[in-house]
Amino acid sequence: MMQGNEVFEYAFIRFVPKVEREEFMNVGVILFSKRKKYLGVKYHFDEARLSAFAKDTDLEEFSKYLKSWDLICEGAEEGGKIAQLELAGRFRWLTAARSTIIQHSQVHNGICENPALMLENLFEKYVL
Repeated sequence: MMQGNEVFEYAFIRFVPKVEREEFMNVGVILFSKRKKYLGVKYHFDEARLSAFAKDTDLEEFSKYLKSWDLICEGAEEGGKIAQLELAGRFRWLTAARSTIIQHSQVHNGICENPALMLENLFEKYVL
């Protein structure tokens, strides 16, 4: 392994308006690196695109839900008890299986030197 490179884990955040139909749209990425002590999330909330995909969805509620991921990743007090967990615990909680309109892909692994830059690269390639 090259000097400075460390293992990271990531998952895509998905908008799943009708869980029973299993249709989804990638809206973000969450990335965790234990050794780099990094947990970050980046998402794109395009109201017009989301509305076209699912007309009956409460997008205001969906937006609040996504913002809670920011608070949890940051460890903000407003993020509640989950935000007070260690980084690994927060990542595991956010990537736990759920059957709501916000879900995630399988967790994947990679190697990088700069987790924030890798988060940006994954976001640009697979979300935008």
